[in-house]
Amino acid sequence: MLKLNLTSLAFLATTTIASAGGAPMSFDVAEDLTRFVYAAQPVFGDGMPAYGNAFVTQGYIYEDGTLDGGAEGTLADGSPAFPDKVIGRWTCDGFFVGEGARTASGAMVITRQVFEFDNGDILINQGAELADIDVPAPRVITGGTGAYEGVGAEMTQTLLGMTDGYGVRLSITIPQDDSTDARDHTEWDSGVPIGPSTKG
Repeated sequence: MLKLNLTSLAFLATTTIASAGGAPMSFDVAEDLTRFVYAAQPVFGDGMPAYGNAFVTQGYIYEDGTLDGGAEGTLADGSPAFPDKVIGRWTCDGFFVGEGARTASGAMVITRQVFEFDNGDILINQGAELADIDVPAPRVITGGTGAYEGVGAEMTQTLLGMTDGYGVRLSITIPQDDSTDARDHTEWDSGVPIGPSTKG
């Protein structure tokens, strides 16, 4: 029980520190469709990816709110529409599920996403991506470095839409528990002696 409490308190402290350290807990993603590559099979008659098709794609991480109002984040040549607001690169790989590229609702792909921020921090997650617009979908955080080390277990992704055929536009949020103050835990004393016993 003591080990569990210590672990929980350390996690809460880390979460608060990550939030206070300036790491963005919400941001936008714009896919660069010139970087979208999928397998030759299986595909539909029109060549679009069908169930089970593997793919990889990349795009830009933007400051939160950059893509509000339907803004297109990527130009036709693959360059960012708002270069001054780019804060990192997004890489996504996975498999089409459902009805492949024809999925109208529910899970369209099962993916792993890697967020590489310009300051060197990395965040990785995994889960289903929905075809539904403006519907939040939970994703499991599987790892992180820098300010994202131990940041939490879950994040939320919302598909903002696909504009002008240049790829998906996403809104990402990492829920934070602002009710916890790290100072409440860094000075906590369990009362249990640490180190070898001095009793003879």
